[in-house]
Amino acid sequence: MTAAVDLTAPSSMRVLLSAEQIQARIAELGRQIDEDYAGSVVHLVGILKGACFFLADLARAISLPARLDFIGISSYGKGTTSSGEVKLTKDLDTSIEGADVLIVEDIVDSGITLHYLMQVLKQRGPRTLRVAALLDKPSRRVRPVEVAYTGFQIPDEFVVGYGLDYAEDYRNLRDIRVLDEPPAKISPQH
Repeated sequence: MTAAVDLTAPSSMRVLLSAEQIQARIAELGRQIDEDYAGSVVHLVGILKGACFFLADLARAISLPARLDFIGISSYGKGTTSSGEVKLTKDLDTSIEGADVLIVEDIVDSGITLHYLMQVLKQRGPRTLRVAALLDKPSRRVRPVEVAYTGFQIPDEFVVGYGLDYAEDYRNLRDIRVLDEPPAKISPQH
């Protein structure tokens, strides 16, 4: 049996971006994508798991025909910084050859994961390949990546909520919060 831990609002968190700010910016991004992809079908590829909330809201903010797919890729594991080792955990379900592909990412940090993914997807022959990221931390970049649509540039702080997690916790928070100090995990009791 595991003791319960209150994960809803630890005192070590502060709101960085409110749910209202996030939704307003996503509406703006949707309008820009509609303009840029006018007359096209946009293939939104969400990076699991973190981008699922952003992908759902962005897809609804776009009025163009859109197709959705997901890819799983990781370089974090259970830590707060990238391990540098990238692995594909789930591949696309459909071909992107000849498609206008928009990778939907929750956060661009070191760029290691996204750089790797861009190389993999370019080999599959999309007509266009761009990135939409809700959050961008350019100060942490170690690999070059171009983000066509950025929700917010943020400082070098560890954030959770709206899909972003710490060891799989906090994804369901409606806003984005800074996690100043991760809570101590309570181990199972026997």
